[in-house]
Parts: sequence; C-alpha cells; structure tokens
Amino acid sequence: MCTAKRTALVASIVFGLQACAASQSTQPNESQTANVELTPTIKADNQKLGENSDVITMEKIMSNPDWIGRTPTNWYWGDNSEQVLYLQKREGNPVRDLYQHALGEKQGQLVSLAELHKFADRNAVASPDGSKELYTFEGNVFLKDLDKSSIRQLTFTTAKESSVQFLTNDRIAYRQGNSFYALDLATFQIAELANLQMTDTPKSGNGDSNYLANEQSKLIDYVALQQRNKALQNDKNNALRAENDSINKAVFYFGKDKRIVQAKLSPDARYLVVSTSSNENWRNDADIMPNYITEDGNIAAVPARRRVGDNRQYSEQLYLLDLQYNAQYLMNYDSLDGFDEDVLADVREENHAREGKTYESKKSARNIHLLSFSDSIKWHPDGSQVAVMMEAWDNKDRWIATIDFEEKQLVSQHRLHDDAWINWEFNEFGWLQDEPSLYFLSEESGFSHLYVKPVDGKPQALTSGKYEVRNVTVAKDQDAFYFQGNVKHPGIYEIYRVSKDGGAFEALTDLGGMNQYALSPDESKLLIEHSTTTMPPELYIKDLTSNNKASQLTDTVSDEFKAMPWVAPSIVEVPSKHTQQGVFSRVYQGDALAGKGGEGKAVMFVHGAGYLQNSHLGWSGYFREFMFHSMLVQQGYTVIDMDYRASKGYGRDWRTAIYRHMGEPEVQDMLSGVDWLVENADVDPSKVGVYGGSYGGFLTLMAMFKEPDVFASGSALRLVSDWAYYNHGYTSNILNMPGDDAIAYERSSPIYFAEGLEKPLLINAPMIDDNVFFQDTVRLVQRLIELEKEDFETAIYPVEPHGFVQPSSWLDEYRRIFKLFEETL
Repeated sequence: MCTAKRTALVASIVFGLQACAASQSTQPNESQTANVELTPTIKADNQKLGENSDVITMEKIMSNPDWIGRTPTNWYWGDNSEQVLYLQKREGNPVRDLYQHALGEKQGQLVSLAELHKFADRNAVASPDGSKELYTFEGNVFLKDLDKSSIRQLTFTTAKESSVQFLTNDRIAYRQGNSFYALDLATFQIAELANLQMTDTPKSGNGDSNYLANEQSKLIDYVALQQRNKALQNDKNNALRAENDSINKAVFYFGKDKRIVQAKLSPDARYLVVSTSSNENWRNDADIMPNYITEDGNIAAVPARRRVGDNRQYSEQLYLLDLQYNAQYLMNYDSLDGFDEDVLADVREENHAREGKTYESKKSARNIHLLSFSDSIKWHPDGSQVAVMMEAWDNKDRWIATIDFEEKQLVSQHRLHDDAWINWEFNEFGWLQDEPSLYFLSEESGFSHLYVKPVDGKPQALTSGKYEVRNVTVAKDQDAFYFQGNVKHPGIYEIYRVSKDGGAFEALTDLGGMNQYALSPDESKLLIEHSTTTMPPELYIKDLTSNNKASQLTDTVSDEFKAMPWVAPSIVEVPSKHTQQGVFSRVYQGDALAGKGGEGKAVMFVHGAGYLQNSHLGWSGYFREFMFHSMLVQQGYTVIDMDYRASKGYGRDWRTAIYRHMGEPEVQDMLSGVDWLVENADVDPSKVGVYGGSYGGFLTLMAMFKEPDVFASGSALRLVSDWAYYNHGYTSNILNMPGDDAIAYERSSPIYFAEGLEKPLLINAPMIDDNVFFQDTVRLVQRLIELEKEDFETAIYPVEPHGFVQPSSWLDEYRRIFKLFEETL
C-alpha cells in the first residue's frame, strides 16, 4: 500500500490464539522459511470458557448479534498518534457512530455530527513535507494544517469533489465530475486543468460532405450563406482561443459512448493519465430478479447482474494527456510481453476436439484493461514517472508498466503470468519516494512476496518462503516496509518489518494470531485489531519503541457472551492422499465425546467463497456457525471445518488446484476429513453429515451427488448448481469462458451430476439473492423432480439476500439443518 499515514488495512477478520511463539528476527531465505516446523494440531483449551454459563440454545445464537458486542470497525489513527478513531454500531440500530479514543483511557468519546468533518481524514493525502492533509467530507474538500491544528474548508458545493492531491507551487487539485481543477492556496484562484469530454471531437467546416449536402449548398444560396457565416464565426472563435491566454483550452475528447475508468493527475499537473472504456450497459432488460415481498404489494423486477456467458469482452484505452501542450496520446499495448499470445490454445484445442473439430491457434491482440478493484495508476511523488497495473481479460497475465514521456509509449516493468488465473489479491504496488524504484507483491514464487525493482533494473525479492505477505506500508524514511504475514503458521498472522535492501526481517508482534494493523503517524506505535477463535476483535496498541507486549485498548464484547460455554476449535493438519501438505481444519470436539467406541456422529461444515481461509486461529466471519458448532458439541457431535484446496492462505498452488475442475480437489479433501474423523474422533463413518452455503452449498451438492455413500445427509444453502449462471469476474477466472471451455463448466456444475443423489438433501434458498440467483435452486429442483428423486426438500426465504439478515430466517434455517442431522445421524 501507499504510505497513507493511518489507513486501517483492509483484509479478512482473522486473528490468533496465544500459541506458537515468534522469533524476533527471521531470515527471508528458502532454507529458513520454506520448511517451517508446523504443529499438526494446535489444541484448544476449553477450561476457561463459560465455567458458569448455561446451555447454548438455537434461539440465542441466531438472534440479533448485538448481544455479542459491538466491535470497533473502520479504525484509524488520530493526528498526534495519541488517539484512535473507529466506528461502532448502535445497539438495536443499523446506524454507526464515530468515536475518538485516547490512549490510556477505558472508553472512547462519541464524535458529534456537527464535528464529523474534523475527523473525516481516514484516507487523507499528506503534503510532501507531512505538515498538511487533504481530504473530502460529504463531497467537499478540506485542508488540515497539522502544525497549527487548524482545518480549512476549501469547497462548499453539491457537486461532489474527489481525487484530492497536493501540487507544486502551493496548489492543490481535485476532480469534479469529469474535470480536474487546481486551487491556489495563496490567491484562491481556481484553474480548470482538464475537461474530459465523452463525445466525439467537434468537426470543422460544413459537417458531413455527402452528396445531398454538397448539392444543397450549390443550388440554394441561403444554405451556402449560412455555411459561410458559420465558418467565419468558427475561424474567429478558434483565433480567439489561440491568441487569448485568459481562455481555458484544456478540453479533451474521447468519443461518444465512452466512460472514464480511472484518471490520475501528475503531482506537477503536467500530465494526466486516463483510462476509458465503452459505456455500453453491462446488463440488459432481461437481467432481472423478482422480489415478491414489497412495500406496495406488487411484484418488483429488481435489476440484476449478467451471467458469465453473457458478459462482453473489451479493452480499455489508456491515454497520456500533456496538459502543457494540450496534446492527447493513445498508448499501445504491443510493448507488453505476451500481449498477443493465445494463452487458451490448449483449452480451446481440447474443447474443439470433443466436438470433432480442429483448432488453429493464431496470435491476436488480447483485451487488456487496468486491474480491477485497485488504484492502478501510481505517480512517483516527484512526477517524473508513472506506473500502471494492467491485466488481460482472459485472467492469465498481469503487467506493471511505466510510460516513456518522450516516446509516448508503455515500458513493461514486470509481467506476472499464471496458467490458471491471476489472483485478485496481492496486487499492491507503488513507488519508493527518493528513487525511481517500484515495489510490488507477486505470487511468482508460489506465494505472495514483496519485491523492489528499479525502473532500469531487475526485481529483488525482499521476502521468500512458504507464507504470504500482504498489507504493505512504506516507512516515511523509505528504508523499510511493514507487512502482515503468516510466517510461523498458515493460520497465525503477525506484523513484520523488513529493510528495503532485504536481509533479516523483524517480527513486531507476538500475539499468536492473525493481526491487522495501522502504523501511527509518528511510526512509534501499531494499532492492531486482534481476536481469537472464541473472542471477537478488539483494538490493541503496540509500542514499537519498547519490548512491552501489546496492550488492549477496547473492551466491547459483552459479559454474557464471555460467560457462554463456547468450544474453542483445535487446528488440525488432516493428512491427505492427494497432496504432500495436509488440509488445515478446525475441529470442534468436547471431552465427553472421547471413548465413543467408533459410534460417534459428526458434521462437516464447508466454508463459502472458495478462496477464503476459515481454519485460522482468529475470530471467524462465520460467527453464527461457530456458535452453532459449539451447540452441536453439547449435543454429542464432533464438527470439522476444512480449508480445502482453493482456500486462502496456503499459496498459489493450493489456490489454483481447482482450475477447470471445481468440486473435484475439494471433495477429495472432504473425504480425507471423513477418514480423519473415523480414525481420530471415534466417529461412525455412516454418521457424518455435511452442510455449507454459497461455495459451501455447491460443494455440499458435489459431495452428495458424486460421493453418495460417504455422507448420510447434507444441507446446501444459497447454492450454486450451474456455474454458467454465475457472474463473470469470479467464474471466468477459474473456468475460463463457457464459449472457450464448456468442458470445465460441465464437469464443475452439480446439476450435471444430480442423478447421483441417494441420501437426504435439504436445500435452503434466499429468493432475493443477487449473488447466487434463486434460479440456481429452481433449475436444480426441476432437474431432481424430472430424475424422480425423493429424498430432498427445499426451504425458501422470500425476503433474504445472499447473506441472511433477519434473525427469524437464521433461526428457521438452522432449526431445519439441526433437525436434518438429528433425524439422519
């Protein structure tokens, strides 16, 4: 990340138990980091949990979660490094309030609505000398003088200013609509730097010179006179613009039916880099979703996304605008390595062969665009260089390139190619301030690591080994990087610091979990969000100037929650027949389950998203499931929750194992989990049930359809039954496009294997799900009916989106799941 002085780094909420001590210094080389000694099982200590609490009930755990506590979110540092700010939800109310919390105080103080603009600088931009900040609040621009502790509102409009930055010569810049403005802080004069028009360049002369127009001016004197007068006026206007310096000439035309994707102004306001794309609607009138429960009693047609097979391919146009000379240059992609490779040749050949056809591979320019979900244009602080990060539409390449201002062309700095797909994470990059060097994250070694590359040199890896680096912050003096990494265990994330020259890196935290952080403005402290498997996140402060342990700042978890008899899961590395590395899993097991003589019962939970890590040592986003699993243990079950292949946190090969064959490696890992339960948890192999939602619902179907003898019953929640009906961004990464790779879609979609259902299946489907459409359930149910299957039931939830909201729906859903397991296991 850039050096925004107190931005709270965004990642999944995962933290750790007090386990696995970290050394203070670790060498970033293969011999010391690749073969980390992993403890196969991290045992849970349940003795301290809820010693005097009651039995866990379904009604309690599925109720409004405010009773658990209202965890601080969106946290960041105050200006003086002596206070932090965060949002906290109101009890029984969706509204969140801002609090400022002084270090050393037990409680934060509510910031009034009238004062919010003074504290809206979470994502502020610092001046080069660090004495001032620019930020926006409700669309207006504010300037904060940190030395004087004063705030000045620079704009007062309804036009929504954005993209604020400091310029040279005591000026600042901001964007308003498709125009960029500079404001002189001394004179308060405003100058429009660039006006970006999404229209065609105005034509000079008499317009269209077709036959009829030409004949009209020849035959009708009035028409000829009008044309002459118009030409004279145009000549005068053009001369006025050319000769009079008081008139702004910074208008640039990009063509009609275009839209701006990203635009970034150079620090000296000399250049503007702009990326445009087609403004064609990404959906059509048929892309709707019915909503049956509306305020007016009518059925509403809710706009919805398109499906992967419907999505259009496109390239973006990247421009360099020279604002000094009012010139506009289109960048060509032909300087990028592999810009015209047929990277899907083998896939297309296999699919053509299945149809009895021959595929002839040809080189052709690929569709290329700025990397999505990222700030993909980065200017060097002195304006001498600019870098852009781009990706191919086919998901197989990522490029970092600079722009040669003299030659007006792209210069490739780094290419990351992946035969499967480029990860949508680990794409942080930026500049070192005092030299023309880039830093970036890359999975090229098989794991995400940090690299530094001079623009005229080769990249140097600052970290290496079988762990992942993320959330990078550059020190103010540019001599070091801070990062978050799971160095000592895949499920434990600590904060580290490494020199820009490489060498040993230092562990700054030893909390034993996955810790998120923000570096204080004076770089003397870390603000840390920390949690355990049984305790929701709280904020901690770590003083970097001493060896003292991190101290807890907030205490928002309720006493009622703390008193409950939650079961802390053990982290087990389940052996696999298919991979050298085991499958890290959470196992929930009570002491009373020992000695069942092989007659125990078990439930397997399958997490969603695919690319998500849930067998870490921190608080899970699946907090209701965590509580449900504790309840199941009370009822005599063992529960296992596996980070099957495709999950996050275990490197590139683990992530891409599902390429072109979703549902195969994951189910293999699930079968390894069943074997482990039988061999290590006294579980009867005929008494194992399975459930999961979204991707977990998909895998529940694949397991029930393709391995009908393994699971006694299953419940699939908000399921995917046919990947051809899912969205483009997610699905095309893993399965390519249906038109290129029908084989991958057909062998990865449960609806093609529905005839394998033999055991009881419960389908739970929200009806206003704009992520996985209700249509997936409808089509699967019809398929099961036509196959004359009997052991399935469907529960529908008319008001629920993909992530359930109403406590009554949560309760109904999990009552049904529990009833299924009670009746079948």
